[in-house]
Amino acid sequence: MKMIISNSSSTPIYEQIKNSIIQQIMNDELKEDEAIPSIRSLAQDIKISVMTIKKAYDELEQEGYIISRQGKGTFVAPKNTELAKEKAQQEIEEHISKIVELSKKYQIPQKEILDIFNLFDRGEEE
Repeated sequence: MKMIISNSSSTPIYEQIKNSIIQQIMNDELKEDEAIPSIRSLAQDIKISVMTIKKAYDELEQEGYIISRQGKGTFVAPKNTELAKEKAQQEIEEHISKIVELSKKYQIPQKEILDIFNLFDRGEEE
């Protein structure tokens, strides 16, 4: 499992780990029922505290991305397409919120923003 962690990022390390694993699951780099490294093993590999990895794994399990099997390890949970869609929509909403803030800040009318969006949208179909 590949993992890139930035100590200079404003995102907490546990969240970077969590987001990296989610991204790998969503991109099918980690497949359903595939074993992922143990907390201790990953902590040693990327030289991060066991508690930090545990926090990331706990949240991943709580959100349904991974499952722990007593005595067997931790595995990628079956993909929940609704969960994935909800996560994607949440990310899109965050970006739209930023667009709305910028358009208000620079007094760009909504119609112009929609025109820009439509240009991008049409570009994808071509």
